[in-house]
Amino acid sequence: MSSLSARLLLWVSVLLIAFFGLTVFALDLAFQSVGERAMRDRLDIHLFALLAAAEPEEFGQLYMPGDLPEARFANPGSGLYGHIQDQKGVRIWRSKSSVGSDISYDAKLNPGGRRYLLRGLEDGSEIMSLSMGVEWEFDNGQVTPYVFSVAESMDPYYAQVSKFRKQLLGWFASLIVLLLLALALLLRRVLKPLRRIETEISEVEAGVRPELGEGYPKELRGVTRNTNTLLRSERGRRERYRQILDNLAHSLKTPLAVMQNLLEDRPQSGPGADELRLQISRMDEIVRYQLQKASAAGSSGLGAEPVPVPDVVQQIVHTLDKVYAGKEMRCLQAVDNDALFFGDRGDLMELLGNLLDNAYKWCRQQVRLSVSTLKSEHSKRQGLEISVDEDGPGIDEHDVDEVLNRGTRTDERVEGQGIGLAVVKEIVSLYRGQLAIARSAMGGASIRVTIPPE
Repeated sequence: MSSLSARLLLWVSVLLIAFFGLTVFALDLAFQSVGERAMRDRLDIHLFALLAAAEPEEFGQLYMPGDLPEARFANPGSGLYGHIQDQKGVRIWRSKSSVGSDISYDAKLNPGGRRYLLRGLEDGSEIMSLSMGVEWEFDNGQVTPYVFSVAESMDPYYAQVSKFRKQLLGWFASLIVLLLLALALLLRRVLKPLRRIETEISEVEAGVRPELGEGYPKELRGVTRNTNTLLRSERGRRERYRQILDNLAHSLKTPLAVMQNLLEDRPQSGPGADELRLQISRMDEIVRYQLQKASAAGSSGLGAEPVPVPDVVQQIVHTLDKVYAGKEMRCLQAVDNDALFFGDRGDLMELLGNLLDNAYKWCRQQVRLSVSTLKSEHSKRQGLEISVDEDGPGIDEHDVDEVLNRGTRTDERVEGQGIGLAVVKEIVSLYRGQLAIARSAMGGASIRVTIPPE
């Protein structure tokens, strides 16, 4: 759940389900209450219909006619039942619909007393009954208490409740889906500027555009404005840094060159002259190494166009082939055509130049260069895996750490494996990469550089 839209939709779904669940529960309770009240009202009507239909006999007994206003009393299994009993519980009358059903009713109720009961039958069904106590006064003045009862099956009520629940759940489920779809469309519209920022930042990282665009809502203008200011400041700082380094190089190299030329124009011998030449050479080496080290800015190059690796490789190999033309050697290349370096071009030149120069210097007849790309699901930038192998004497395993750590003391550097590899190590570390030295299958050194796709 890394998406804001997905998170918001998830929590809104939870809230909607909880809210509509409570609403469905409340409506279901209300419907059941209304249904039970309606059933009681019907039982009241049926009970008063029995009272109205009852007629006294000559011998102080009640008589129920064959044709009652409600035809269901006469139909067995209709679900509507009637019953009359005296104060001793003796049945006076029961409806034809009660045949085959063993239903018990209240036998003792005070005159005017009413009682609703929900009870089960032997077949597992349920009924709701209403019993009321009455006193019947006959023409001869005799008063006899009776209990009139009616009952109705709960099956139609439960079927109606079940149907209502299904309809209610269907309605609210459809409503939730429609609300979530509407909310998803709304979020897609509202969060469009955020997706635009994400796309433009990816394009800045990939070097497609120098900075974020304009036209954002006022809530995001501060973010985009400060981001663009940071990008411009970073590019300006990097450019000023490069200019300062260039100026420093010219300022230091010119006096050293003058001193060197004076010594060459006026040859002198002796310990003093030799020591002076040695110190000038060491100063020149220190300046060259420190400038190379400082130039390895390791900048992410945000907003800068990525550097095509094949072009840089061809330029370096072409130059080195001329420099080492007398060795009669060859360089085998396996470089991905779409390989890009997301950083400073000078850093890539220093990295590949030092690796290949070191390999050319120490190989016997053959150098092999391999450059492949590394992809990432989380970034449009790509990484690089660079491997340089040669058939020279190689680097002993116990000398690897010493070779890579050199550069702090100039009198301990070995030409070809000192300054060059130290600069390579600085560049790789600044790009959060890894550098490994091993024995090549060709017999010499194998140097592998991995720059992650960040």
